[in-house]
Amino acid sequence: MSILLFFVDGIGLGEDDERTNPFSSAHLPTLHRISGGRRWLKGQGPWQSEWARMWATDARMGVPGRPQSASSQAALLSGGNVPAYLGEHYGPRPDARIRQLLRRRNLFLRFASCGMRVATWEAYPPSFYQALDRGRRLPASLQYAALVAGLQLRNAEDLRRGEALPGDFTGAAWRQHFDAEFPTLTRKEAGMRLARLARDYDFSMFSYWWTDVVGHRGDLAQAVAQLELLDDVLAGLLAEWNREEDTLILTSDHGNLEAMDHGKHTENEIPTLVYGAGRDAFREPISLQDIAPAIEKIAGIAEVSSG
Repeated sequence: MSILLFFVDGIGLGEDDERTNPFSSAHLPTLHRISGGRRWLKGQGPWQSEWARMWATDARMGVPGRPQSASSQAALLSGGNVPAYLGEHYGPRPDARIRQLLRRRNLFLRFASCGMRVATWEAYPPSFYQALDRGRRLPASLQYAALVAGLQLRNAEDLRRGEALPGDFTGAAWRQHFDAEFPTLTRKEAGMRLARLARDYDFSMFSYWWTDVVGHRGDLAQAVAQLELLDDVLAGLLAEWNREEDTLILTSDHGNLEAMDHGKHTENEIPTLVYGAGRDAFREPISLQDIAPAIEKIAGIAEVSSG
């Protein structure tokens, strides 16, 4: 069995309001098909369709305030209630407390310790690695978790070999900012490549962060475009996905894009979609800290303790 964690930064379940929530108006045939015609809105979940289940997922975990990227991503990958441990939601980058937690426990470490194949699929440009080397940039919690497990983050050469995906799926941004001759992908091709890459690994992850960037900008038209891009990529991914054997998990870290009237994170629940063989491993209600133990259950390895 292969498990793919498809992380989509900053999407929550918001009000059904076309003036502020792109989930209310975007054309999302793939999401609607696998969701039994439902839109991803507040009050939608849990539900079940033929091959998928979706849960409204608690990102606050008992801690008041708006969830933040570093602590939420750490909870997602560690199975621990990181905001409760810290006494706050923290972000965007992990501090020493969160880095210590991730060095001790995260899904990449857990799968690797069991001799299983793990990978991440987003490729980063040379400027990203230069900023890391010079100390000008801290890795996000998701990146840090992979690095402490000994993974090499993907780069431009991996992209050229077809062993990674650009952060915008198609590579248009790479061509614009880094290399005018860089090969690009269609949306469907990007999804198909992701499925083909993931099938050779026990656990892997792709992180998509443009949704959070656009959410902070507050541009509704851009937000609709982001969701429709994501939907097209999912169409390609599902066309190649072995739903009888493998498991796709799409989730987030906090709300943002679903409330385009203020440009801040929200306290809304987030969606967790599970498609394929492992769709019955989760139990309602769930929070971010329940995802890692469920992934381990799907993989048949010992559960981490939560807390």
